[in-house]
Amino acid sequence: MKRMSLGLLAGLCLIAAQHGPATAQSAAFGDGAGLALWAQIHEVFAHPRCSNCHVGEDHIPLWSGAHYGGDAARPHGMNIHAGVSRDGAETLPCATCHSTQNVDIPHGPPGAPHWALPPIEMQWAGRSSREICEQIKNPAKNGQRTLGDVADHVGHDALVLWGWNPGPGREPAPYSAAELVGFILRWDALGAPCPAE
Repeated sequence: MKRMSLGLLAGLCLIAAQHGPATAQSAAFGDGAGLALWAQIHEVFAHPRCSNCHVGEDHIPLWSGAHYGGDAARPHGMNIHAGVSRDGAETLPCATCHSTQNVDIPHGPPGAPHWALPPIEMQWAGRSSREICEQIKNPAKNGQRTLGDVADHVGHDALVLWGWNPGPGREPAPYSAAELVGFILRWDALGAPCPAE
């Protein structure tokens, strides 16, 4: 391992004194590792198993993915509208078709406990990588969670975990829940940098 030059070490110490150790670490190693981790996190968040339900104020879940004939998202069939409740209480409850577990039929209605859309503040569909990155770090837009809480949510929430067990005929989210938890925690430790766009 190469020794750090005295000039670089002195510069890092000066940065640490002015801005704290996280900035010094970023100056020493750059945001490359953190951005690489974010790219893996975003790969999961942007996947149809996640983004199809992380929709905005129209309250309409999406259908997309290879099993729907391509990646172009389209509105959920049957004119589904989840309403302000985000679980269809005002129109047709999600639980009418979505039970607490998957139906063992290819492309049958998937299921998990408490099937519903995430809150509007957590919209990812149609958002850029940077927008989602900034959003997931913002407690006002992530359910009042720290990034450690976000990792815990990913690792333990049954509806989130469904993304890796979506039932017959559906492509699961990439990696695994455990790997995503690790990505989020390591990204947080590296200062949680966001991409330029």
